[in-house]
Amino acid sequence: MLLKPVATALATLLLGGAALADTAMPFALDWRFEGPSAPYFVAVDQGLFEAEGLSVEVTAGEGSLDAIPKVATGAFPVGFADINSLVRFLDQNPGAPVIAAMMIYDKPAFAVIGRKSLGVEAPADLMGKTLGAPPPDGAWAQFPIFAAENDLDMDQITVEPVGFPTREPMLAEGQVAAVTGFSFTSFLNTKRLGVPEDDISVILMADHGVDLYGNAVIVNTDFAEANPEAVTGFLRAVAEGWKATAADPEAAIEALTGRNPGMDAALELERLQLAMETNVMTDWVMENGMGNIDPDRMANAVEQIKLTYEFQNDPDPALYFSDAWLPDDGSLSMQ
Repeated sequence: MLLKPVATALATLLLGGAALADTAMPFALDWRFEGPSAPYFVAVDQGLFEAEGLSVEVTAGEGSLDAIPKVATGAFPVGFADINSLVRFLDQNPGAPVIAAMMIYDKPAFAVIGRKSLGVEAPADLMGKTLGAPPPDGAWAQFPIFAAENDLDMDQITVEPVGFPTREPMLAEGQVAAVTGFSFTSFLNTKRLGVPEDDISVILMADHGVDLYGNAVIVNTDFAEANPEAVTGFLRAVAEGWKATAADPEAAIEALTGRNPGMDAALELERLQLAMETNVMTDWVMENGMGNIDPDRMANAVEQIKLTYEFQNDPDPALYFSDAWLPDDGSLSMQ
């Protein structure tokens, strides 16, 4: 007579355990579904999140200033955002429960894109030239750091405020000799306008003295403290998604196509490969693994931010990045 109640209780216990393991972790991207977001969909489609007991839905965004508040308010437990924007947000909102937990863009995409035929191949070449820069552009926001690190005299550079839609067309038409922008985006836009690839110079600010980091996985700290294993599992799945993408970029773009049917698959594949080669799979990452940071570099990055931003509070790198939830089982190795 007791067998049925016991069996029912056991089934309830097992189902309850499965439900508890299926932790919902919606993920807020900073931008639209483009090539560099493919690894997260690979992680979804290959069951990498599911293997960690997570239910993950990836949501498009409208920039870091959109993703950061979503995570800080707890609307999303995890997101993807520029760490430099996070530094400013936390300075203006001290104590907000959000922090970077996994660095993805070891080198940010901030760049100057120039035309070799117009005399721009290196930072010093900007002297005496006209530079097109959209006022809200993230790369333009870091230009004072780039200028200081390369001894550029701003009085000798003509800065032409341009709109995002006209930036690359003006470069293609020779109205400006260079523009500020994200390396892979502005390069591809300029190339699509008919400028030969060998005439385009991409001057990555990170290769010329700018120590800033780029986009990172950010986490709501209240959620992370309550669910540390879920956060670690999420970060492990992200790393595995990037490794799978590096092994088969074409398949990764196929995973993205279902979420963005109108995209140009060839273009997004090239965008993904440029981001991987230049920003994600850097020499430092290949040696040290994905996700962590160099504390000395981060400290210097904060000092460089002071050139473009006046802190309201004493800056502290420990407020902006924590490695507390990074997996330590070797899954971050990109080898």
